[in-house]
Amino acid sequence: MSQTITLYVDGACKGNPGLGGWGAYIITEQGEHKLCGGEPTTTNNRMELTAAIEGIRFCPPDASLIIWTDSNYVKQGITEWIHGWKKKNWKDVKNPDLWQALDAICQGRQIEWNWIKGHAGHAGNEMADMLANQGAAQIAAELHTQPKTTEDTKKKPENDWLLDDPFGFDLDQVEPEENIEADDESELDNIPSESEQNQVHPFIVVTPAQVHAQGPRQLILDTETTGFYYQDGDRIIEVGAIEMINRKLTGSSIHIYINPEKPVGDSVNVHGITDEFLADKPKYAEIADVLFEYLKGAEIIAHNATFDMNFLNMEFTRVGLPALSEVCTVTDTLALAKNKHPGQKNSLDALVRRYEIPARDRTFHGALLDAEILSDVYLAMTGGQVSFDMDALSQSENEQGQSKRARVDFQLPVIQPSEEELARHNEWVQRYEEKNGAACLFAK
Repeated sequence: MSQTITLYVDGACKGNPGLGGWGAYIITEQGEHKLCGGEPTTTNNRMELTAAIEGIRFCPPDASLIIWTDSNYVKQGITEWIHGWKKKNWKDVKNPDLWQALDAICQGRQIEWNWIKGHAGHAGNEMADMLANQGAAQIAAELHTQPKTTEDTKKKPENDWLLDDPFGFDLDQVEPEENIEADDESELDNIPSESEQNQVHPFIVVTPAQVHAQGPRQLILDTETTGFYYQDGDRIIEVGAIEMINRKLTGSSIHIYINPEKPVGDSVNVHGITDEFLADKPKYAEIADVLFEYLKGAEIIAHNATFDMNFLNMEFTRVGLPALSEVCTVTDTLALAKNKHPGQKNSLDALVRRYEIPARDRTFHGALLDAEILSDVYLAMTGGQVSFDMDALSQSENEQGQSKRARVDFQLPVIQPSEEELARHNEWVQRYEEKNGAACLFAK
């Protein structure tokens, strides 16, 4: 009888092109398998593709595969774009050798492809990312040199503005460029030297706000722990929180993995975070000050908040800081849900289904991932998301309940193209249609 295997695949590259690595984290019915490798000169997309190829190659041909990748380039390429590439006999396709290899190894297999947001706290994706970094580090160690970090290695090839969407409309007919934004997020930031690999480095990720708003600060928070009972010595191993002001997510977040100084035990079946993964992470005392400064003064929103707050209070007082409940207010979304939906299931998964929140992979729980999901649930449960309106009222106008806008009427000038400009336009349209094999939106 065939088995179902889950794969998390990821690639990393310094410089793009530059030294890179790939990683595949494979979960079978018999256990876990970790694969990694790298190349001295490659690109991020090639490493993403290689990770998928090597991960699939490792699995038995009759197994049912569920693959998670944080690369839209890979996911959309193998499920959508590849059909057009084949019809054009791979003309103008980048990385054709790897795409053909991936296509060949997928033949006759049952594969479900999924995209997952990178660096969002999902344990499987984080493990694949760690393996990709490890693969790159191994190559760097073999070369006895660090990868180049000059400005030249960071430059990306410029697009042909004439043929590749000069007006920035991101047309569906245009083939994807190798360096797409989704893949840039997974580039390798630092490849440690051989001596650095044995050192312990704190892992604290604080993302600055992208939207600046004024008002009470709310933090949607979640933790992962070694067990259920802080009284019995269980510890926090992961904290994730995202910021919201005036019902708008600002983009600011904090995410930390923590070495609990004890085995995670059976809790690994819940969150998927292993002792091996946490071995080089900082202890709570090393991150307490940074975390406390980020959280204090905010309204903490958590699902079954008593659980999270008891653990956080214990951890902070353990290192000599005030209990978090003394410097924050707390809102428990589980209590809100029970009041709103009495007698029904009110777990986070149940609320996601009830409010039709877009599905995310929750094979394992992750603090930042659960915080993101909870933010959607909280907004839906308390009245829905507030739209991001470019003409939104200012704070003073909101208080007055009205706004004043001046109306200005004027006639826009119409500039007609010359015959020469029309001829050049028609020439561009013809070249575009010849390249893409489809009618151009700008044809007369």
